[in-house]
Amino acid sequence: MLRSPIRSLSSLSTPLTAPRNSARHPFHIVDPSPWPFVAAFAAFFRVTGLGLYRHAFTLGFTLFSFGLVAVVLTAILWWRDIVREATYEGHHTRAVQAGLRAGRVLFIVSEVRLFLAFFWAFFNAAFAPGPQIGAIWPPVGIEVINPWILPLLNTLLLLTSGASLTWSHAALLGGYRVEARTGLVLTIVLATLFTLCQGYEYVHAPFTISDGVYGSTFYRLTGLHGRHVLVGTIFLAVSLVRRRRHHYTVGSHIGFECAAWYWHFVDVVWIFLFLAVYTWGEGI
Repeated sequence: MLRSPIRSLSSLSTPLTAPRNSARHPFHIVDPSPWPFVAAFAAFFRVTGLGLYRHAFTLGFTLFSFGLVAVVLTAILWWRDIVREATYEGHHTRAVQAGLRAGRVLFIVSEVRLFLAFFWAFFNAAFAPGPQIGAIWPPVGIEVINPWILPLLNTLLLLTSGASLTWSHAALLGGYRVEARTGLVLTIVLATLFTLCQGYEYVHAPFTISDGVYGSTFYRLTGLHGRHVLVGTIFLAVSLVRRRRHHYTVGSHIGFECAAWYWHFVDVVWIFLFLAVYTWGEGI
């Protein structure tokens, strides 16, 4: 019995045993990972424990601490796997890097919407202050922070850190290793100084988060931004370690790019915070 010509040609072009992981596309098919599952439960424990702790339940703080430690450890291990895939296994092709950049852009867009919600609450209270707060903004009894001392210093620190990070990125693209490392170290130092100054401001602030809508919106906005500064500083510190280990090249440094984009986003948010909350919101 004669075999079909089409069947014969296809059988010749198809190997009997295809090699394992022989990808014919530029995309990375991620191996099964436990970290999304573990991260979801860790975040659940952290949020649930914080809610229980704020309502004075006995095991609330314990559950929150367990969830927080689990989130940090999961982030470290998950980040380790991604670094290994990118640096040692070579899975981050140009197509994969384009997808990572798009994901970072979408993440920053989601962060913009998060800050927009808190800015909305601030401006809603500032433009239409109710009689319960004296029908003026800032509310009666609130002594605002002078924007031209610590807030102005923090603004200069963040703007300078953005400039030094841009210098570091340009040096990396140009192949200047010492300059790239120096700019990144300077950025981390300035970011740490910003966090210390904000902590000093919180300790000596003349109002607390429980002082009505002004204290609530102020600490929500500045505290959320401070948390982003802390995460961004850790991101830059990891990039510095990877830079010292020669993980980055002129054509492949997506981890550093994502850290730089995130930090510039933090800079822009602080400019809006300084102009709206500290300066303009000081007295409308």
